[in-house]
Amino acid sequence: MNKSSPGSHTPRARKRFGQNFLKDESIVERIAQAIAPNAGDHLVEIGPGYGALTKALIDRVDRIDVIELDRDLAPYLLAAFSTKPQFHFHQGDALKFTYESLAPSAASERCLRIVGNLPYNISTPLLFRLLDARNIILDMHFMLQLEVVKRLTAAPGDKLYGRLGVMIQYFCQTALLFEVPPESFDPAPKVQSAIVKLTPRTHIDIVAQDFKHFESLVRQAFSMRRKTLRNTLKPLFAVSSIEKALDTLELSASLRPENLSVSQYVNLSNTLLQLDS
Repeated sequence: MNKSSPGSHTPRARKRFGQNFLKDESIVERIAQAIAPNAGDHLVEIGPGYGALTKALIDRVDRIDVIELDRDLAPYLLAAFSTKPQFHFHQGDALKFTYESLAPSAASERCLRIVGNLPYNISTPLLFRLLDARNIILDMHFMLQLEVVKRLTAAPGDKLYGRLGVMIQYFCQTALLFEVPPESFDPAPKVQSAIVKLTPRTHIDIVAQDFKHFESLVRQAFSMRRKTLRNTLKPLFAVSSIEKALDTLELSASLRPENLSVSQYVNLSNTLLQLDS
């Protein structure tokens, strides 16, 4: 994220990296207030850009690790923050970064708070990568495309409720905090943005007995969302099994994919798994 528009002495935003640097200082401070860092926090910032958010957070925490893919930004960030003992710089791809390496080996509780202005072109795969490390993550605050945030936070029945929302909500509590207009960035994106908070659940009430089975069912269900569940699941399961599972769970065969809650999808997966075993 960027504090001000880059000048001639600083690298320009690169389209191939999906870079849009935040220049609105009031938005930067609003994000910092939403994160509400404490002195003992260990922050991990993805895509710091020119370090606007880094600057707003660094003196409030014990440690901040920043991960930046763009090599041209490294000298700028190091010149700005390397004298701070809490600053740790990592040049590399956030999709491939080993977040587990930042947690103490003896850690028995979630210790990382992840923040960042995520490039729109990698936001979804990066979210799923971070879910792999959810056992060491306390919470996540991200700037994302508004439509993506709405998909993450959508409730059953919402037209934006789909596979992404079901899978993320299975693992996390989600909240759309506030929207950010295009003119807050340099260059201005063609879409609205928003800040989302994701909090990994400490306890999952209804656990998927076979996560890959659950994942496949959800993917198939939303691949043809205008059809009824009975029809959209036929490529994976026998019609008799689908009907029996729906009947067992007291779900109407006429329901469409967007009508089921996350817990109902988990129950459906577990029931079909038992029927097929």
